[in-house]
This record gives sequence, structure tokens and C-alpha cells, in this order.
Amino acid sequence: MALRYFYEEMPALHVIAAGSLLEFAFGEISIPVGRVQYLHMHPMTFYEYLLAMGKEVMAEYILTQPDDIAEPVQQTILRELRSYFFIGGMPECIKAYRDSGSMVETFRVQSEILDSYRDDFSKYTPRINTVCLDAVFLSVAKSVGEQLKYTRLNDAHSGQMNRRAFDLLVKARVIHKIPACNPSGLPLGATANQKKFKASFLDIGLMQRLCQVPVELELQQENLLALYRGKLAEQFVAQELLAWHSSELFYWARDARGSNAEVDYLVVHEGKIYPVEVKSGAGGSLRSLHLMLEKYRNCPQGLVLYGGVSKKLPEQKLVFLPLYCVATIGDRRET
Repeated sequence: MALRYFYEEMPALHVIAAGSLLEFAFGEISIPVGRVQYLHMHPMTFYEYLLAMGKEVMAEYILTQPDDIAEPVQQTILRELRSYFFIGGMPECIKAYRDSGSMVETFRVQSEILDSYRDDFSKYTPRINTVCLDAVFLSVAKSVGEQLKYTRLNDAHSGQMNRRAFDLLVKARVIHKIPACNPSGLPLGATANQKKFKASFLDIGLMQRLCQVPVELELQQENLLALYRGKLAEQFVAQELLAWHSSELFYWARDARGSNAEVDYLVVHEGKIYPVEVKSGAGGSLRSLHLMLEKYRNCPQGLVLYGGVSKKLPEQKLVFLPLYCVATIGDRRET
């Protein structure tokens, strides 16, 4: 409540209140309407990571259409992206890696951040079952890219309790809910199905640490999309889309009975809707993407983010882009 009086009695003073938002999610705090401006901080993007590592030239390529970039340069950026997958975007983690050059030191910092989040859960007893909250927190991290059901998030508690825990974590912006929607027109949220959804985690580095991804084995994978069964790539794309383009994310899932057709994400660029697939290679049928493009003629073409260099297949209405190109595929956020 002090914010109200600072605003009214000392308006020249700028007061910044920072935190994880868990207090807002769990507490019953009265916010003085019209007296507080919100600025939601995201983990550092891959672009910001490159700047922090002193790789300014490479960072500028992130914001450039890949057609204008030589293939060897695209491949170099993809190799650098592999490191970001494990370091993530938390500023302290990036600083630890920049200063020490040690992944082990970075993982230690990640573990400390995760411990602080999980220790924080205990403060909210009895308003929420903290065992359930922690279980849902871990389950979502392990299930990125998968369609979720509340009853399956945590077998030890009811679907209703799991839902409450999930919703609180969403409100705290520790996880992000991604509903399915119908891409027939804008805004995408108008047709969102809140009962059919996926989720992304706060940060890719924290996600891989929480899931205990075997880093030594995973780093031997040649393709970025093979890392942790493609879950790290889907998390990266969601994280970048949220930072660069929109506070809401959606995907498409076919409604027909017995069908598992699904397109990973939908983005909006200059008033047009583009389906986005995160795929492990340029091969494969991309059946779901073709199905959606056939059904929704208002979508000009499909975008495939993968671990290779850019190329176009106009006869199939497809554009293949290096995985790091998320910043260029949709309308930029104003803030």
C-alpha cells in the first residue's frame, strides 16, 4: 500500500518493486489501481546472451533474415545456440559462464535458483499443498511440448488440486500455458480452447537442470533438435516467442476424433497467421503442417524451424529456417 502514497505524496520519486511474483500469485495483496506500471522481465534472449558474451556481430545476425547470411555463418550461430540451450537466459547463469567459462559453475547457479523457487513454495502453506505444487512444477518442466491433462500432472493429488497448482504457477509466470486454437482468423485468443493446452517453462537452462538432462551425453548429439528428445528446442522457441513477439502463445490441434495432428505454434506477422513447426530435419512428411495449410487457406505458408540452414520450398508453401531465427518470424512486441 505504500506505493499509493509514494505516488500521491512524492510523485517525483521513482519506486521499483521487484520479485518473482509468487507473493502476488499466492497472497491477497491489494494493488493501488492506476498507480503502478508493470514491466515483466523475461530471461535473456539468445540475442542478449550473445551481447553479454561479447559477440555483438553474431548477435546482429540474429535479427537479420537468414537469406542474407552465408550458410557457414548460419551454422556457426547454430553451434553457439547449443551452449545457450544448457546455460539458459537467467542473468546470473550467463554471468557465471562468461566469467568462469565453466558449465559446472553455471549448473551450480541454476541449482541455487531452482532451490530458491522450491523453498519459496513452503511459505504458502496451508493455502496450497506445497508437495502438489512442487510435483506440478517438475512435471511441467518434463512435459514441455506435450499436450497436458491436469489429472496426469501428478498422480498423488486430484486433478482439481493439480489445476490449482498449475494456475498459480502460471500466474507467477514460472510456467506459461499454451492453449490450442482455431487459426481461421484474428485474434487467435478468440478461439482458444483452455481445456486443450501445452505449457512452456520459465527458462531453458533451468528446465534442463530441473529435468537432470545428462549433459555429457546430450552434447554428443549432432542435431540441436535431438537434444532431450526435442523438448529443449520447443522450449527455446516458446521462450523466444514470448520475449520477442507476444505475451500469449497458441498452437493448433485437429479436432477430428482419433486424430493426433498438431502444429507446434502459431505466430502473427503483418495480420497473417503462420503455423510454426519445430522439426529435427528437412526430411519427413510434415503431415500436420500440410494438413493445416490445406484446411486454412488464410495461412500464407508454413515455417519450419530446424537445425539446418535456410531454404524455401514454394511449391509446398514451406520455408525452412535455422532454429535461432525466432526473432524474425512474427510481429515484434512494442515493449
